[in-house]
Amino acid sequence: MAPRKSSPLENVLGRVDDLDQQNLAILVQRLARERRLLETVFNTIREGILVIGKGGVIDYANAAASGLVGFQMRDVGRAVLWKCVPELARTLHLDGDGDLHDLSGISREVELTYPQERVLSVYIVPLHIEVAPGDAEREAGHAVILSDITEEKETARKHLESEKVQSVIDLAAGVAHELGNPLNSITIHLQLARKETLRMDKGARREKLEKALGVCSSEVERLDGIIKHFLEAVRPSEPDFAELDLVAVLEESLEFLGQEITDAGLNVEVDMGSGLPPVLGDCNMVKQVFFNILKNAREATPPGGRISIRTSSDDQFAYIQIADNGQGISESDMPKIFRPYFTTKQGGNGLGMMVVQRIMRAHGGRIGMDSRTGKGTVVTLQFPQKQRRVRMLEQG
Repeated sequence: MAPRKSSPLENVLGRVDDLDQQNLAILVQRLARERRLLETVFNTIREGILVIGKGGVIDYANAAASGLVGFQMRDVGRAVLWKCVPELARTLHLDGDGDLHDLSGISREVELTYPQERVLSVYIVPLHIEVAPGDAEREAGHAVILSDITEEKETARKHLESEKVQSVIDLAAGVAHELGNPLNSITIHLQLARKETLRMDKGARREKLEKALGVCSSEVERLDGIIKHFLEAVRPSEPDFAELDLVAVLEESLEFLGQEITDAGLNVEVDMGSGLPPVLGDCNMVKQVFFNILKNAREATPPGGRISIRTSSDDQFAYIQIADNGQGISESDMPKIFRPYFTTKQGGNGLGMMVVQRIMRAHGGRIGMDSRTGKGTVVTLQFPQKQRRVRMLEQG
């Protein structure tokens, strides 16, 4: 291997003992300028760059690394990487002294919760330097490169979720088609059978057959209705935007479910405040959001329980909060609430909250859920006000 050529600066440093005071001052200024330049470059880089020495002590860090890992720049030279990022130490299976031994290159993905939740890609490689020109290289610690891949992970998660939802929709369409044909055939044959009964003499036998055929016809209609509503729930469609009074739509939903809530022995507390500003939305879709959430609250709350509804607004959004004091949702189940086919209810289809989330996103809104087992659930719906939604649609 050909010997590495020395830089002009290294040549000067090699004879620093021969420099007079003036040239030495010039050299110091030049070194200071180069240091400032390098620090500016490193602090401009979005990736975090660390140099760690013995025991994982952070000997150098750029600004991005400080923000990603969560330590103060004044602690450089004292802070230990493994204490700042204990998850990384665990995944590397470090020994007692916290040193990296016989490792030529390490790549890991680490999930952090401090200073905020994020996913980092971590690459660690040994550093070799020369103490002076001509000396043998020696290991001087490790360089640690940190890349924030949280957004990439979230994009991949959303893409996977979208694929799952699409698979549900495709499955639903296929099942509906397969069920629709035999149901149509059954309907036709029931109509033929009813015509035959009309030719029979009146009596108990004819009456019994007509009653049986009536039951069959009503069940076929019920199944047809189930398929129709199922497809309406999962088939993506563009909202028909118009100015909406959320309070009026909410009152309609409450009136529709009123008898059902009363029969369940529940109390409803409503605090509409001074009303809500208008929003842009699809009335039927928004009504379906309210219906699904109120029905979930009714089914989760025992007799004598309470459903509370509160409305509020700020300069940008209108908020509707629906709370119950029912059985609540376990901490382990909370991340699965919006997944297709996930349900905690016996006989549930696991599509209701998936549909609610899809409708809220289509309206530029958000849905938040807070729940504690045995205490109840609070669902917060956030709708952009009319003027904000108009801007969002124009930008889109």
